[in-house]
This record gives sequence, structure tokens and C-alpha cells, in this order.
Amino acid sequence: MFRQFFSRIIQLILVIFVLTLATFLLMKLAPGDPVLTILKASEGAVSQSDQEQVREELGLNLPLVQQYSLWLRGVIQLDLGKSYVNHRAVWDLMMDRLPATVYLTSGAIIVLLLISVPLGILAAKYKGKWPDYLSRLFALIGASIPSFWLGLLLIYVFAFKLNWLPTMGSGDVRHLILPSITLGVVMVPEYIRLLRSGLLDALSQEYVRAARARGIAEWRVIARHALRAALLPVITIFGMSLGALLAGSVVTETLFAWPGLGSMVMEAITQRNYPVIQGYVLLTGVFIVTANVLVDLSYSLFDPRIRSRRGKRV
Repeated sequence: MFRQFFSRIIQLILVIFVLTLATFLLMKLAPGDPVLTILKASEGAVSQSDQEQVREELGLNLPLVQQYSLWLRGVIQLDLGKSYVNHRAVWDLMMDRLPATVYLTSGAIIVLLLISVPLGILAAKYKGKWPDYLSRLFALIGASIPSFWLGLLLIYVFAFKLNWLPTMGSGDVRHLILPSITLGVVMVPEYIRLLRSGLLDALSQEYVRAARARGIAEWRVIARHALRAALLPVITIFGMSLGALLAGSVVTETLFAWPGLGSMVMEAITQRNYPVIQGYVLLTGVFIVTANVLVDLSYSLFDPRIRSRRGKRV
């Protein structure tokens, strides 16, 4: 286990290094001149000397290799530069927005689990019967609905028509309900299909039939035997979903004016605020890579066969 953990940490460091290089180069290839953005050239004429002075202050007149090495040194020290708009440190801006994204992620995961786990189990348990058809119909409808359309529909029904919930912004728990449902329901169909398929395969295995033959209650057979094996593909997808959610859902946060990382990067894109975009892309990659490494390490907890094979190799 220690060897595997050490190997994954090395891979994580290498991937993050490649990610920093890709992020830096993409920002350099992005259209527009950040100097003109800082000087707000649209509000009036900007002299060439002013532009050169700003480039020198930001180090943009240095060779690309030197610029990258300076930026990478800052990344290691959690210094991602300063925003072109308000001149605040990018790291501080992201940390200010991160708690709101964590709250939204938690709400979306709760919605996802409350819907996908019961429907996935019912679909597998009652294969070919009405619970199965109902679950697959819900998954089909959910997969066909874009997140922005679902969000607008929820706002129209629960905010404007019924006046039960606020439309946008942050505050108490009521502000979290609609964006959480929007974000969670969109992910449900994939998890229902994976859980149903995994359970159908697990329920056909010899050890499950043996457990039933011993007279173990059906719900215990599903929960203690079949479900653990069926969760492996679900956990794999969940790792990617968790990383993406923690990075911030751009569409949902923008639609509900939720003050998280997603709405922050949308503002940065419209303002051509390259340091913020660069920091967001890097943070997104770190979240996704870290989530997948943790998921990979957790496999042995859910499947004893994997733990047994790793023990034999050691």
C-alpha cells in the first residue's frame, strides 16, 4: 500500500508539472494583450512607453523560459500572481470563492446519492418490471436535459410561480437548494446506468447465490455483497465528477449567480483577466488529478480481490 501511495504521489507531481507548462503556454497563446487590459486601452489612448513600462513591471518582456520559471517558482510558493482588475492575489481570490463551491458540491452530491442509489438498486432488483422502466426513463430524460435549461425551469417553477425559493445569490440553505438540484440531477443518469449494470453483474455471481442459499435477507445480500462490487465503476466516475465539481460548475454558478469558482472564472474570461484564468485552470487540474489518485487508492477498500492481488505482488 505504501509503495502504491508513493508511486501515485510521484505521478501526481509529474502530472501537475505538465499541467503548469500547458497552462502557461495556453495563456501565452490566448488572444488579446494583457497590458492593454491593465491599462484599459478602450477608455483612451495609451502610449507605447506606458505599455513597455507595464510589460517590464510584469516581466512580460523576458524570454518565455524565464517567465515560466518565475511563474513556476511562484506556483510552488502558492503565489499565482495578481488579478489585472482589482490587483488582489489570485490565490486569495480563489480561496475566497472555494467555500461556496464546496457547499454547492456537497449539496449536489447529496442530491446525486439520494436519487441515483435507490433508483439504481430498484432497477437491478426488479429488472424488466416497472421500477426498472421508471428508473431508465428518468435516466433517459435526465440525460437529455441541458443543465442550464433545467436550472431555468426550476427557477420558473419554484421561484417565480410558487415563490418558495430565492432565484440567485448566496445566503442561507434555501439559496443552495435550486443550484444543488440542477447540478446533481444532471449527473444522476450516468450513475443509475452504472449502478444498475454493476448490480446485475454482481447479483449473478456465485458468492451472491451462495449468500441467498444460506438464508440471508435479500437487502443484506444487496447491501453487503453485491453493492460493494458494483460500486467500483461508480467510484471511478465519482472521482472525476468530484474533481470537476470542486473546480466549480461554470454554467450552474453563473445561472444562479452563485459566488464560487465557476462564476469567478466566467468574470475573468469576460475581462481577459489571464492570471485568474491561469490559476483556475491549474487548480481545476490539481483537483481532478488528486481526486482520481484517491479513488485509485480506495479500490482495495471496496474489492478484497484487488487487495489480495496487490499483496501477492508485494
